[in-house]
Amino acid sequence: MMLIPTHHFRDIERKPEYLQPEKCVPPPYPGPVGTMWFIRDGCGIACAIVTWFLVLYAEFVVLFVMLIPSRDYVYSIINGIVFNLLAFLALASHCRAMLTDPVRTCTEMAFTLLVSFPEKLDKPVLGRSDCLLGAVPKGNATKEFIESLQLKPGQVVYKCPKCCSIKPDRAHHCSVCKRCIRKMDHHCPWVNNCVGENNQKYFVLFTMYIALISLHALIMVGFHFLHCFEEDWTKCSSFSPPTTVILLILLCFEGLLFLIFTSVMFGTQVHSICTDETGIEQLKKEERRWAKKTKWMNMKAVFGHPFSLGWASPFATPDQGKADPYQYVV
Repeated sequence: MMLIPTHHFRDIERKPEYLQPEKCVPPPYPGPVGTMWFIRDGCGIACAIVTWFLVLYAEFVVLFVMLIPSRDYVYSIINGIVFNLLAFLALASHCRAMLTDPVRTCTEMAFTLLVSFPEKLDKPVLGRSDCLLGAVPKGNATKEFIESLQLKPGQVVYKCPKCCSIKPDRAHHCSVCKRCIRKMDHHCPWVNNCVGENNQKYFVLFTMYIALISLHALIMVGFHFLHCFEEDWTKCSSFSPPTTVILLILLCFEGLLFLIFTSVMFGTQVHSICTDETGIEQLKKEERRWAKKTKWMNMKAVFGHPFSLGWASPFATPDQGKADPYQYVV
């Protein structure tokens, strides 16, 4: 038997003013599909700029300290192409993760209203709602909209008092994005966005490509140090030996730090996808009330159907097929 918390119902009963029009004003009509999503958060924007600066610093050291001065042209060309390709994919993944609405958009949002009486849990009430930008419309918990649901006496909808939205199942409110995010894993300041069901693929690719360029940079730094110890330091780089050493040590420290950090993040994200349990759900140890799927189905739900090289491309928008209905618990 599903246990329905009663505090949500009590909150609404105690604070009926939240349902008044002046308290819950729906957002204006959304722009066309493809409107850029961007969070105006100072800390997140600063972290995103730092991310790009660190990648571009690695590009500078790899190209102008190690590869261009090298007399082994084959070594320089191959490593230059590989490193620049991985760096480009990492930055492209970062942009997609940052500028993509973390919640899927749709023309109509189906939802299921589960009644609060245990004896009626097997009799859901179906309804539809126009979908605004994102699948969790901000400010849609108006008195008029709730009345349009034609609920039976005794039924009540979970509502977020912070963004005044009808709260679907598996949604959590983000204080930075200022809205409820369905299947929210966490808010990442490095991409200045929440990691949700619609941009998780790009975040996973971002962590993977950052880990790969960090590993590649560390390997090249190791070979460069060995080469410079065998040769004259003045011939190893266009810069002076002290400057070269400082630049390489900083790159080595950066590569080691982000290799560890992004590898851990990549592993936790893949585990979260395979188990179909977000980071917040694991942290809060929430009761699982959604259908269990195979790990392969969960991976395809994030990266798209069917398996293809598009899984590794930040430019390929995943085709999740027919989206699952959004479930509203009442």
